[in-house]
Amino acid sequence: MLRRITPPRKSEAAPSAPAAGTSSGTGKGGASPAGAGKAPETTQVLRRVSAPRAGEPGASGTAAASSADAPKPAGRAPGASVPRPAGPDRAARAARAARAAGAAAGASAAATASSAPGSEAATTALAAGATGTGKGGGNGGGTATPTATATGGGKGKKGKRPKRTGWRRIIPTWRMVLGTFVIGVLLLIGLFFVGYSMVNIPPANALATKQANVYLYADGSQIARDTRDSQVNRENVDLAEISKDAQHAVLAAEDRDFYTESAVDPKAMVRAAWNSATGKGKQSGSTITQQYVKNYYLAQEQTLTRKAKEFFISIKLDREKSKDEILEGYLNTSFFGRNAYGIQAAAQAYYGKDAVDLDPARAAYLAALVNAPSEYDVVAHPENKKAALARWNYVLDGMVKKGWLSQAERTGMKFPMPKEQILSTGLSGQRGYLVEAVRHYLITNKIVTADQLEAGGYRITTTIQKNRQDAFVKAVDDKLISQLDKKNRKADTYVRAGGASVDPKTGKVVAMYGGIDYVKQYTNGATRGDFQVGSTFKPFVFTSAVQNGSTTQDGRTITPNTVYDGTNQRPVQGWSGGAYAPENEDQKSYGDITVRKATDLSVNSVYAQMAVDVGPAKVKQTAVDLGIPSDTRDLQPYPSIALGTATASVLDMAEAYATLANHGKHGTYTLVEKITKNGSDEVKLPDATAKQAVSREAADTTTSVLRSVVQSGTATAAQAAGRPAAGKTGTAESDKAAWFAGYTPDLATVVSVMGQDPVTAAQKPLYGALGQPRMNGGGPPTEIWAQYTRDALKGKPVADFDLQLQEGADRIQEPPASSTAKPGTDGGQNGGTTTGDGGEQNGGATATPTTGGTTGTPADGGTTTDGGATTGGGATTDGGAATTGGDTTGRQTADGGGTGSPTTGGQTTTAGGTGGPGSPTGGDTGPGGDIGGGPGT
Repeated sequence: MLRRITPPRKSEAAPSAPAAGTSSGTGKGGASPAGAGKAPETTQVLRRVSAPRAGEPGASGTAAASSADAPKPAGRAPGASVPRPAGPDRAARAARAARAAGAAAGASAAATASSAPGSEAATTALAAGATGTGKGGGNGGGTATPTATATGGGKGKKGKRPKRTGWRRIIPTWRMVLGTFVIGVLLLIGLFFVGYSMVNIPPANALATKQANVYLYADGSQIARDTRDSQVNRENVDLAEISKDAQHAVLAAEDRDFYTESAVDPKAMVRAAWNSATGKGKQSGSTITQQYVKNYYLAQEQTLTRKAKEFFISIKLDREKSKDEILEGYLNTSFFGRNAYGIQAAAQAYYGKDAVDLDPARAAYLAALVNAPSEYDVVAHPENKKAALARWNYVLDGMVKKGWLSQAERTGMKFPMPKEQILSTGLSGQRGYLVEAVRHYLITNKIVTADQLEAGGYRITTTIQKNRQDAFVKAVDDKLISQLDKKNRKADTYVRAGGASVDPKTGKVVAMYGGIDYVKQYTNGATRGDFQVGSTFKPFVFTSAVQNGSTTQDGRTITPNTVYDGTNQRPVQGWSGGAYAPENEDQKSYGDITVRKATDLSVNSVYAQMAVDVGPAKVKQTAVDLGIPSDTRDLQPYPSIALGTATASVLDMAEAYATLANHGKHGTYTLVEKITKNGSDEVKLPDATAKQAVSREAADTTTSVLRSVVQSGTATAAQAAGRPAAGKTGTAESDKAAWFAGYTPDLATVVSVMGQDPVTAAQKPLYGALGQPRMNGGGPPTEIWAQYTRDALKGKPVADFDLQLQEGADRIQEPPASSTAKPGTDGGQNGGTTTGDGGEQNGGATATPTTGGTTGTPADGGTTTDGGATTGGGATTDGGAATTGGDTTGRQTADGGGTGSPTTGGQTTTAGGTGGPGSPTGGDTGPGGDIGGGPGT
């Protein structure tokens, strides 16, 4: 505060002049001192002056005061220097001194400005309003000399905010953060209102108006119009016609808080986006309202625009419709698989019930299907049953958690197995199987997406050739279906069949058999992958041996003539993974036996040992290179891989055998020749590429061995094709499936007959089916193959195999005379070959003479006399081949040459039979030569 000063009387002595260094103040409108020695009319004594506080009125006028005018500490002589403050307070002290000096100067100036008597009011005003701003300082050791400047009528300046330096410059201030947040909120609110006002609820996207996808044979004739697009299997029902259990099950599966939440759930959307971004899988953050909007009003594309529309339409729809109406619409538009749109159609397709009659167990399964209709159909995809069960349990647990199902009822619940699909659509017969296979091919090869197919408008020309497709269906009907007696033989109700035929040179699938009828047996027998392939896998083991130059445990190169021990349950040698001693079929032992003969008879003990000699991992890799998918179930690098424990599909096996037929060159199979959109825009297909999967020598040597199987092994029924052929039979564990995989130079075809319970979908043995003791590869599968191949290639010139064999493979050898094989167990040393796939009984060669005939040893070609008859499809190995039931009379060959002349049912050779002298089985060296002299006509 300023102390009021009274002007001195005239009689008082004038104050002494200021000492050197004293600052002078000039009042606003006042005069400077006249000169030294002249006493001013008024003087003032400044005892203590404090700087004015913020907001106090400022003084008018400007004055400068020296440090001499500042109050001095008591006892200090005038003019003595002031000690500098020590420590960090020095600057602060200097600042305070400057402010004090400025205030004093201002007061002095005010007093000076009022130089006449009677100016007390002005002096008081000036003194009261004086404001001083001190400036001073020093750097280092100098004495601070504050200079005070008084500015009349103004306010004191505020100190500037220090500049941010270093890393603090990159951190936003709280003002910046707050400003950004406010702006962002305002922007979002603005965008929301703009979007809400711009997006309207569109007309319904009725599925009935969608275009159909048209599927064509290779010649342009129509296979089917996909009814999922133009003739949707759907029946709309009111919510009251849907059981409460069904309603609750769908809510438990898709949106448990549907009745209490808003139309959209931003938190769920953010969570789903985060889970997808962090690799936890694609998840939906959509409510049931949003899903209904997508199904009923919008397309299915995954775009930001569509999601934004879905967001705003859902909000508007939630204001216009009740929750019950939205749930009803959702249940009537959701896709459940099996061409069923809506829960009513789904209840009929899976259980033959109406939606109102669905109980919790069945309702929970249908609700589970909404998440993945194709994958969770346990009848169509038995291999996915575990995942379907997990989803089913999830739904039921959710119903319990929400109080819609009691825990007691939940505990005793069993999974309700759905029935085989029954459809009354244009996909009956083989058409549905073909359409499904083509759709799967397009989607898995990323040619067209599932959503694009659902949108329709595609015209798809397949590689399926109608004449060959018809021939395949007829062969299955003639050799299998027509012989079933489901009323009197229960095993006949288990019979299923699958087949696929591939052009080896192009990789095109030219025919496919999926089952008896798509609307009766939904599962495609050609593409399913849940039955063991059995001994049809063994050729891959031998191919791998040649490809890798493998040797036996004692260092002998593996060739068709390499001798192995075929003793039943012989422990494999050289395997460090534990003891393994596989059984041969029917527990038969064969003693020392060549690889060729072991292949003819499908000897398990030989091929298990060969797998170890080659290396199970190498065997697996060869199979993959030939065309077997690497993720095939049970395709494991163990010795058992040789026995066909893997569950490849029929189509996969056809692709692999086509690689062998094409001299080791593999081209991925294709089902589509051409595809267009809206009649004109052609969709690009993958380039048809082929690579040498295995060496030609490896593939061709395998072909040579497999020709023996057809001529004198377990597949002699394949001779009925009337063409040079190679192939292998196979039987799954417990006779649950029987296979034949074979090929000519022009066509590779695989046929499988499988056993499956029509109610539970469990795999079943086929003992007693067709009235036979057992089902094996040499029976119906080979017979179907032979008839189909003959008809499919009818009119096409006969082509022979052009083989480049492994060194020494062109000479047929037998084990030395010192063989340890026991009489009667070597399957061909004394009186013909033992039957079966590893001893198959039906279709193998059983050259046991029935009427006085004697069978000679193969040393000189063999001699049959006095009407020896072969039975059960037997085949002689010395110049001619007799078909099933054929009798050979008086037939004799010398030195391995010559041609047989069967008189009843036999086959006369025309292409081969020019083996060299001493060849024990007729030779394989002439043009078109074959084991036993070649196929008959």
